[in-house]
Amino acid sequence: MKPILAVYYFIVGDMISLLGVLIGLVLLILLNTIPALSALRPVSGPLLIVVVLLTLVLTLARDVSGNRH
Repeated sequence: MKPILAVYYFIVGDMISLLGVLIGLVLLILLNTIPALSALRPVSGPLLIVVVLLTLVLTLARDVSGNRH
């Protein structure tokens, strides 16, 4: 049973990371396609870095706290 739970927790952790990065990419796509947001285009690089780091920190905090439900 433990190996099955380990695989499940690994997949859930990866899905959280994947969804966080996908949300960040959707934000960047919106920034680059909507003309009203063209003033924010120079911020798109740092925004991607912040979103990815935030996603990784949240995933790590979830693993460290032991909150696996």
